[in-house]
Amino acid sequence: MHRRIVALALASALAGCATMEREVSPDMVAEGPMTCNAANAQSHVGQQANQATGAAILKDSGARSLRWGPPRSAWTMDYREDRVNVRYDDAMKITEITCG
Repeated sequence: MHRRIVALALASALAGCATMEREVSPDMVAEGPMTCNAANAQSHVGQQANQATGAAILKDSGARSLRWGPPRSAWTMDYREDRVNVRYDDAMKITEITCG
């Protein structure tokens, strides 16, 4: 019984470190290479973090996928040139847009 409680506690702690990543449907992007360019999406910093803004960031950055970064969350260190990262604060305002 004690092992189950410990396992549940560890699983809950790790779940808090997870981030949401969304693949883009083919109709949302243009043909060609899918390399992120965060400079093209910087106008979205300060905007509300929501689905519509995320779609606009994907389009403007040219990325294939988007990873949301909630406040006080950890991210994996893997780098993907086709992914745009969007961090936001407690008020759901976008604070940073990077590639990787």
